[in-house]
Amino acid sequence: MTETITHKRQILKSASIITIITLVSRILGYVRDERLTLLLGTTGIADSFVLAYRIPNILRRLVGEGSMTASFIPVFTDYMRNRSKEETWAFANRLFWTFCVILAALTVLGVIFSPLFVRFFSMFGKNQVQVEAIYLNRLMFPYILFIGMAAMAMAILNCFHVFGLPAATPILLNISFIVFSAAIVWRHFSSPAAALAVGVLVGGIFQFFLQVPQLVKRGMNFQFSVSFSDPGVRRVARLMVPGFIGIGIAQINLLVDTIFANAKVMPEGSLVSLYVADRVTELVLGGYAIAVATAILPMMSHQASAGDYEGMKKTFLFSLRIVSFITIPAAVGLVILREPIVQVLFQHGRFVAESTRLTARALLYYSMGLPAFAAVKLIVPAFYSTQDTRTPVRVAVFSMIANIALNFIFLFYFFAKLKNGGPALASALAGYFNVFALFVIFRLRFGRLGTREIATSLSKIAVCATAMGVFCWGALRYSQFDSIERFLPRLLVFIALIGSATLIYLGIAWALGCDEIGEVYGIAFRAAGPDPGKRGASG
Repeated sequence: MTETITHKRQILKSASIITIITLVSRILGYVRDERLTLLLGTTGIADSFVLAYRIPNILRRLVGEGSMTASFIPVFTDYMRNRSKEETWAFANRLFWTFCVILAALTVLGVIFSPLFVRFFSMFGKNQVQVEAIYLNRLMFPYILFIGMAAMAMAILNCFHVFGLPAATPILLNISFIVFSAAIVWRHFSSPAAALAVGVLVGGIFQFFLQVPQLVKRGMNFQFSVSFSDPGVRRVARLMVPGFIGIGIAQINLLVDTIFANAKVMPEGSLVSLYVADRVTELVLGGYAIAVATAILPMMSHQASAGDYEGMKKTFLFSLRIVSFITIPAAVGLVILREPIVQVLFQHGRFVAESTRLTARALLYYSMGLPAFAAVKLIVPAFYSTQDTRTPVRVAVFSMIANIALNFIFLFYFFAKLKNGGPALASALAGYFNVFALFVIFRLRFGRLGTREIATSLSKIAVCATAMGVFCWGALRYSQFDSIERFLPRLLVFIALIGSATLIYLGIAWALGCDEIGEVYGIAFRAAGPDPGKRGASG
């Protein structure tokens, strides 16, 4: 039991560090997105920028938050446990430079064939949007090289339980973007969109070099060595190649959404509205779900390497309950308060009332899928910790097919009802299919997961979230939020709504005896004591 509490405390400590830094990054990320919408609104050039940015950015997510990290960490921890220090760092150097060569080739091909990339991801789109997007995409594509190296650095440091610095690197991207969005800077470029594109590239460069001193301090010498036949490199490759689909299903679905959001029947600004709505949901995912997923993968990898599958299952179960405790009420709040959220955060400059309505519609459907998006980020690393990537890939393929089919159905048969919200709803439904299928397979393979405990926790969370949702709905109507015209009074009412809803949710959760409150506070702030998550719980 002491070991279980220690593992839980380590997860919470690591996740808390990552969360604090990530929240700072997300706040700056909001400023970044607000600058984008203020300068470009939901115009055609805004759609062009988002289209151009989405291609390298989704590759970043696949590499930085997904396939590279999840594939490298289990292999590197195995080297750390079973090989000498010299062998371990020799493997890290070989993989680093081999990966760099591949990324450099991908970057060159991306710049050369940018027109093909853009036209593929906007096959139903408008010609003028495509022309602008090609130019902007070429400016941004080298970002892939530097963010890929940053992802490798992050994975190595995570294996040494260094989470703070890697989690802080996106802050540099946001700062760079914000600086290049200032009038004193963008006036020196052909357009504000071009300046923002260069800002993305500069931010990616700084993200890698910030981590280099810490790598050198721990033993990395960056001695050039490329090998496609090294056993360790090949192990990572076998895990990584299919992992682009397995752990990146949300991003792949986002690419599918991009294609359909560019359909000619879609209203202008549909793509940027989906981008902004996705960014709002990521405020929650980045705030805690990704933080927990980042913290548990090295721990589950160590447990799997030691054959401690019971410990691995407990780690996963604990993380799932904690993340659900955050994301389910967040989803309810986003659904009910979607228009006030978009109004307060983005309705400035060229982002007008119609832009808010467009974005709120997409946010409605993305919010419904938030618990599934978060759960996928936890359960796929559980498979990866046992060096199994085939299962997530197989499930992901069916999920992607479902997403494509749903997008076709929503575009051609339900467009009048869903409009630009169709791609978001398709992604949400595909996300639930993905996570439920993986959960069933994980349960069949590794045995009992404590399904009764999960059901009990989720039912309590659902009751608390429902009560909070009723309050939000009533308070929104009573406050007559839509009639408030001035920004400051609107902001104060919005803060009061969010704060009151949070207190009501936590108060009801405490009254119902939700274990998650006791676990978070008890483990994080007490040196010893009983495990609050085991009060009569049955596996």
